[in-house]
Amino acid sequence: MDSRPPVPPFTHQSATQKVRQAENGWNSRDPHKVSLVYTPDSQWRNRAEFVNGREEIVAFLTRKWNRELDYRLIKELWAFEGNHIAVRFAYECHDDSGNWYRSYGNENWEFDDNGLMRRRIASINDLRIAESERKFHWPLGTRPDDHPGLSDLGL
Repeated sequence: MDSRPPVPPFTHQSATQKVRQAENGWNSRDPHKVSLVYTPDSQWRNRAEFVNGREEIVAFLTRKWNRELDYRLIKELWAFEGNHIAVRFAYECHDDSGNWYRSYGNENWEFDDNGLMRRRIASINDLRIAESERKFHWPLGTRPDDHPGLSDLGL
């Protein structure tokens, strides 16, 4: 059985580590790599779309990152208990016409005993922004440790 430490029950430190690992994975924009942190039968609600299992996760993320260009994400721990973590997040991206967006949201996560996420429930709102309003400035990929987080940016 796959194991993805840290595993539940979460402490503040291990929950914070899990959130940063998720952020780093999503910032890789590698759907196959990201899908491996979810159980094979993982269930998602992302906005109004329902996704089940790793194969559908890969297809969903491939579509997402084909239309959300120059995607950069920051996640922040909101709450945790036992095998549950709640996060808030924001990401910036642009479409193929050069229109920039900042999307804000919350996610509720549930993990199995091996630290794989078995449920992800996401609520997300989009805000069109001017390119000059962007706040997430780092080379594509993992956010540098010295780049401000959501609270530091006033988000």
